[in-house]
Amino acid sequence: MGKARLEMFSDGLLAIIITIMVLELKVPETASLSALRPLCPKLFAYVISFVYLGIYWNNHHHLLHTVKQIDGWVMWANMHLLFWLSLVPFTTGWIGETEAALWPTVAYGAILFMSGIAWLLLQQAIVHIDGGTASQLARAIGSDTKGKLSCLGYAAAIALSFVDPRISIGIYVAIAIVWLIPDRRIKRVVEHG
Repeated sequence: MGKARLEMFSDGLLAIIITIMVLELKVPETASLSALRPLCPKLFAYVISFVYLGIYWNNHHHLLHTVKQIDGWVMWANMHLLFWLSLVPFTTGWIGETEAALWPTVAYGAILFMSGIAWLLLQQAIVHIDGGTASQLARAIGSDTKGKLSCLGYAAAIALSFVDPRISIGIYVAIAIVWLIPDRRIKRVVEHG
């Protein structure tokens, strides 16, 4: 199977996930700016989640540039990632509706953590099918310290939710900012063979 079908399916599902998320935002009933105040937590949650989905979409695109072939493991690893990402709208709505209460903040972190784990598993499936440590992806990501530290950050944020959910929100935002900085590892390896 070629990678184009996998990429198109993933792109389509991510577009649907983002669409579902934006449809959860309700328009204020009045035209005053004060009508937006109650929506601020929901808008903040939407923006952070949109950024996360954008990061995954962007990195998924770069990741698939390294793929030479697809097998069942890669397809299932990709589906595993998409499953966790498909839950982002639910936790986004919950955390926004409750203004980052304890359990919604924990659930949001759990989805981010599982998405991060799924990402690492997808990378490993691609490395395995494309020749192991000699593959382009393996050379590009190395030990993927950034990905592993992100998962540790999500786990810490989940635990810190029980101290103060605002700390966790800060960690989620910080990790997103780290991933917004363009990761040139894959591009460098693909361009230089």
